[in-house]
Amino acid sequence: MSNIPETGRTSRVRIRLVIIQVLVLSMFVTLGGRLWYLQIRNGEEYYHEAKSNHVQRVVQPAVRGSILDARGIALADNETRLVVSASRTQLMKMKDRGKAVMTRLASVLDMAPKEVMDKVRLCDSETPKPCWNGSPYQPIPVTLEATTQQALQLRERPEDFPGITAEPTAVRRYPAPGGTRTAQVLGYLSPVTDAEIQKAKDTDSPHLRSDQVGRSGIERTYDTQLRGKAEVTSYEVDNLGRVMGQTKSDPGVPGATLVTSIDARVQSVAEFELQQAMKTVRNETDKITGRKYEADSGAVVVMETRTGRIVAMASQPDYDPNAWVGGISGTDYARLTSKSSNYPLLNRAIQGQAPAGSIFKVVSASAAVRAGYDFDGKYNCSSSYSLGGRSFANFESKGHGPITLGDALKFSCNTVFYALGHKEWQRDGGLKPNKDTHDWFYRTAREFGLGSETGVDLPNEVTGRIPDRRWKKSFWAANKDSWCKQGKKGGTYVQQIAYESCLEGNQLKAFDSINFAIGQGDVLVTPIQMATAYAAISNGGTLYNPTVGKAVISPDGKRVDMIKPASHGRLPIDAKTINDLDKGLRSVVAPGGTAAWRFGGWPLDKIPMRAKTGTAQVYGKQTTSWLATYTDDFTIVMTISQGGTGSGASGPAVRNIYNAMYGLDMAGNQDLKRALLPKPQAQLPRVNPDGSIEAPEIKPYVPPSPEELAPPALAGPPAAPPKHQD
Repeated sequence: MSNIPETGRTSRVRIRLVIIQVLVLSMFVTLGGRLWYLQIRNGEEYYHEAKSNHVQRVVQPAVRGSILDARGIALADNETRLVVSASRTQLMKMKDRGKAVMTRLASVLDMAPKEVMDKVRLCDSETPKPCWNGSPYQPIPVTLEATTQQALQLRERPEDFPGITAEPTAVRRYPAPGGTRTAQVLGYLSPVTDAEIQKAKDTDSPHLRSDQVGRSGIERTYDTQLRGKAEVTSYEVDNLGRVMGQTKSDPGVPGATLVTSIDARVQSVAEFELQQAMKTVRNETDKITGRKYEADSGAVVVMETRTGRIVAMASQPDYDPNAWVGGISGTDYARLTSKSSNYPLLNRAIQGQAPAGSIFKVVSASAAVRAGYDFDGKYNCSSSYSLGGRSFANFESKGHGPITLGDALKFSCNTVFYALGHKEWQRDGGLKPNKDTHDWFYRTAREFGLGSETGVDLPNEVTGRIPDRRWKKSFWAANKDSWCKQGKKGGTYVQQIAYESCLEGNQLKAFDSINFAIGQGDVLVTPIQMATAYAAISNGGTLYNPTVGKAVISPDGKRVDMIKPASHGRLPIDAKTINDLDKGLRSVVAPGGTAAWRFGGWPLDKIPMRAKTGTAQVYGKQTTSWLATYTDDFTIVMTISQGGTGSGASGPAVRNIYNAMYGLDMAGNQDLKRALLPKPQAQLPRVNPDGSIEAPEIKPYVPPSPEELAPPALAGPPAAPPKHQD
C-alpha cells in the first residue's frame, strides 16, 4: 500500500490537470493570435499572394481548314514555318520596355531594330503599318521565315531573349495553282481584336486571343467553319510561374475543308484574259477623246446558269494575298490602299458599279412587253431621237428603220428604247405623276434583281442603283444644299447641272427616263447582278443567289455538308418573253449582230451562244465596255472601265475563255481532250479514308498563239470590225 494519503494524491492530480489546461489554453491563445496575425493584420498581403496562384491557359491554335477548288486543288492551305514571336506583355515589363532584347533579336534575324519594334507596336488610328492589330496579350509574330540556325541561337541563349519564342507553326498559304491568284474571292486573314473577342464571347463560336480571322472574301464568310477549335490546356501555377498541376484539357479540332465551285483552270484563264484585254486596249486610241484608253479596272464573272455557282471570278487590279500572311508591311499596305494603285482590295465583280449601257436593254425590252408592247411589233430605229429641242443620237448615228424588239437587241438600237422609255414616262403622268403610276421600266429593273444585293456568299456586296421616283426625291433631299451652293445659271456644265438639280432635282424628267431605258444616266449595276440576270434568262427565269462555297467537309472526311443553290426570286416575265429575249440575244452573235465579228466560226448549231454588247458613257471618263453572254450551261459577263466598246474590248477575252472551257479553236472545231470544263462540275473531289482529299495536277494557262487565233478560212489580214460595235 502507498504511504501517501488519499488527499495528497488527489491534490497532485489536480495540479497536473491545471498544468495541462494552462498548456492547452496557451496553445489556443497562440493559434488564435496567429490566425489574427494572418487574417487581420497581414490578411491583405496573403490574399494577394494566394491570388497570384492562378490558372494559366496554354493555347495551341487549330490548323485552319483548306479552301479547295471544285476538283480538289488547294486555293488556300497551310505550311509549317519557323515562326519567331515576341510576348509584348513581357517586353513591356522590362525597364527599357524590351528595347535591348529586340535589338539583339534584330541582329540574329538580320533585320533592322526599328523593323522589329514596329512589328510589336499596337495599331491605332495614328500608327502606320506595320503594327499589330491583334490582342496585345498573345505572341506577336516577328518573322515567319526564320532559319533553323536562327531558331537555335534563340533557344540556346534564352537568358538573352526573354519573351521571345521560336516554334514551328502552321502558317496560311495561298499557293496560286496554275498561276491563278483568286485574290479578292479568297480574301485574307489578320489577328482577332479585343473588341471581336468581347463581341463573340457569348456566341457559339467564341474567339481566343491566338485566333486569326477572315477579313474579306470566303475566308471571312466561312471563317467559323475554317477556323476549327484550338487545343487549350489549363495549368495551375504559383506566383513564380511554377506549374503546380494540370486542371483541365480541351482537345483541339482542325478546321473543316471548304470545297468551292471555282475551277482553278478556268479562273486562271479568266484572270489572264481580263488582264490581257486591258493591256491590249491601252494601246488603242479612243476616237472620242483622242487619248489611249486607260482601262483602269475590270472584272469578269463565269457562272453556272442552272445553279448560280461561281466557276471563276476575276477583278483587276488584283494583289497577292500572301502579302497579309504574318502581318503586312507598310509598303504593301500603302500600295493596296492607295488611290494610285486604284484600290486592288476591291472585288469589282461585286463592288464595282457603273452604268450598264446596252446590256440593260433586256430589262427595257421586258418592261415594254409588260407595259403592253408587242415584242414582234415594229418600232422605228431612227438615227436620232428628239426631245425638248435636244437630239439624242443612236450609237454612231446609224438607223435601221422599223424593227422588232429582237432586232433592237441585235443592232443595239438606242432610239427604239428612247421612244419606249419616253412614252411610258408620259403615260405615268410625266412631271405630274399619276397616283397609280406603273413605272414599268423601273419596276422591272428592280424585279430583275437590280438595285439590290444578289445574296452572293462574299462580304461587302454593293447594291447598285435604280434611280426611280423615290430615289430621286431622297437623293435631292440629301444633296439640295450642296447643289444650291455650287450651282450657277449659265455657268460651266457642272455648275449648270447643279443649278438645275437645286431647283428641280426631285423630279423624274423625260430625259431621265429615256436615258434609263438604255442603262445610262444614274443607273449603276455590278457584274454579279448582270450575270445573275442573264443566267436567269438562260435557265428559264430563276434568279439564283450566286455562291462560291459548294461543300464543307469535316477534318476526318466523314461528314459532308452541301451548300445547296438558293433562289431570291424569278424574272417578272412569262416563258414566251424569255424565249423571245433568248432569240434576240442569239441574233447578236449571228451575221449583222454587234458581237458577230467576235464570234465568227463559233459552232452555233452545237453550242448555242447568246450575247449582248454594251458601251456605257460616264461623265468625265472614257466609255465602259460591257459584254454579257451565255450558253446553255454557263454565263460570262465582263466589264472594263474606260475600255471602249463592249465587243471591241471585252469580246476577244470572253471568246478565249469560252474556247478554253469548251476546247474550241477559232474555226469552231472542238477537241474535248483540251476542253477545261465543257459541262459544270457535278461531283465533289474524292475523299480518302484518312480524310485527305485527292487533287489533280494543274498546269499554267497557255494563251492561244496568233496562228490559233486566226482560223485557216480567215487567214491573211484580219477583217475590219463593223462600224457599229456597241
